[in-house]
Amino acid sequence: MPRPPGHGPGYETKRQEIIDQAAELFAKQGYAATGIAELGQVTGLAKGALYYYIGSKEKLLVEIQDRVLRPLLSEARRIAALDEDPVLRLRLLSETLLEIILRRLDHIWVYEHDYRHLRGANRARLLRQRREFEKIVQNLLIAAMESGAFRKMDPRLAMLQFLNMHNHTYQWARPGGEWDAEFLAREYCATLISGFRSPDYDADDLEDRVRRFRERES
Repeated sequence: MPRPPGHGPGYETKRQEIIDQAAELFAKQGYAATGIAELGQVTGLAKGALYYYIGSKEKLLVEIQDRVLRPLLSEARRIAALDEDPVLRLRLLSETLLEIILRRLDHIWVYEHDYRHLRGANRARLLRQRREFEKIVQNLLIAAMESGAFRKMDPRLAMLQFLNMHNHTYQWARPGGEWDAEFLAREYCATLISGFRSPDYDADDLEDRVRRFRERES
């Protein structure tokens, strides 16, 4: 994104640094409990300089949410459009979601806890993006049911089970922990598929199919 007129070459670098610092602070003590003065202390900027970079406190919250949703939706749309078995696509989507969660744990904390503080168009856009992602997951689950891989069930309930298992990872995961996104996606999906699958569906070769898909993509 080109920098606004009048901003020097280091403007965007500094702005991204402020967003990082704000996400860490909001995750520790909450968006509502954090004032501009505290943000200034953490960033080392006076109030006027801080507003020069961020515009408003709510804009910071928007930027943090975007760092989660923009890459997640971009990759989810790509995976959903693949000409592949829906179960394989769900497995790929699982790993993508977990990669973003583990890479930005403080952002996810803010994303899950503080989005209600957004107002007007900012809140409406966030909710629209969330619903789009939920719809992608739900449509893949429906496709898996229609293919005979999964038993017939309530698609919304299945979607909520998928998301609840993944979305709570941020509450206990730690940076550089023993379980990476690939391992967790493999384990989560094994659990989910064992409950979702139809009696005739054999998922024993799923990880081999994931590996072959990645080899074709590389």
